[in-house]
Amino acid sequence: MKASAVNTHMGSIQIDTEVIAQYAGAVANECFGIVGMAGINMRDGFVKLLKRESMTRGIHVGVVNNKLILDFHVIVSYGVSILTVSENLVSNVKYRVEEFTGLSVAKINIFVEGVRVID
Repeated sequence: MKASAVNTHMGSIQIDTEVIAQYAGAVANECFGIVGMAGINMRDGFVKLLKRESMTRGIHVGVVNNKLILDFHVIVSYGVSILTVSENLVSNVKYRVEEFTGLSVAKINIFVEGVRVID
């Protein structure tokens, strides 16, 4: 368990990176143009859409000097601007994760692993 700590006048708060990944994934899935998180099979290189209960496998949370670094592996909708979707994801996730955790987000990396046609 890797955790980030927030020190207050009442004591220390430990936040597990898995909790941050779950929250960030939920925020990302609400963004327009994001189909879901991508899971990569390292053995054969295939990318698959992760279900909601396992979406944290498509997100990596790092903590450096009490600042968060988030890596998202996403699948986007066909026909949308990847740049616009990425900018929207970065701004929404940064704002909401900082409000949720009280920690600042140093960097958000987005890896577009695939494109899906949405019915």
